[in-house]
Amino acid sequence: MPRAGLTGDDVVASAAGLADEIGYPGLTMGLLAGRLGVRSPSLYKHVSGLADVQHRLAALAMTELGEVIRDAVQGRSGRDALAALLTAVRGYVAAHPGRYMATIGAEFTGPGDPLLAASTRVIDSISAVLCGYGIRESEMNHAIRTIRSTMHGFAMLEASRGFQWDADPDESFEWMIGFIDRGLRPGVS
Repeated sequence: MPRAGLTGDDVVASAAGLADEIGYPGLTMGLLAGRLGVRSPSLYKHVSGLADVQHRLAALAMTELGEVIRDAVQGRSGRDALAALLTAVRGYVAAHPGRYMATIGAEFTGPGDPLLAASTRVIDSISAVLCGYGIRESEMNHAIRTIRSTMHGFAMLEASRGFQWDADPDESFEWMIGFIDRGLRPGVS
C-alpha cells in the first residue's frame, strides 16, 4: 500500500537527497523505498521504475542548475558574467554532486520532456554569456561545449577530491576564469 500523501515529486526529491548523500551510482529503488518508509513495490504507484526516477532527477537537477545560473549571471556581462556562470556551476556541483551526476548522459524523451526544456535554459544562459564576448553564431556550439567541458571538469574533479596537491583550488579556479576570459576576447588567440 502506498504511503498516504506520497507523490512522484516526493519520490524524486528523496532520490535527489539520497543521490547527494551516497552518490548517484548507488541510487536504488530499495534504498529509496527505505528512505521514504515504504516497501519498494509501493514506489511503482508513483514512478515506473529506476529509469523514470533517474530521468526525473536529471530534469530536477537541470532545472535547479538553470535557476542558479540565471540568478548568478543576470545583469552581468563579460568577465563578470563568465565568473558568475562558472562559480554558480561549481557551487551547485559542490552542494549537489549526486543530482548533478544524474544530468550527465541523460537523454531527452521528446519535445515535451522537462529535461529538454531545462537543458535548453542552461544552454541559453551559457550562450548569453558568450554573446557578450561577440562569439559568432558559427562558433557558438563549439564555444558552449568548451565552456561546459571546462566547468564540468573542474567541478567534478573538485567534488571527487581530485585536487590533492598543495595548490589552492580557489586560486586555480580564478586562474581558469582569467584564462577563459582572455581566450574569449576578440582578437586574442
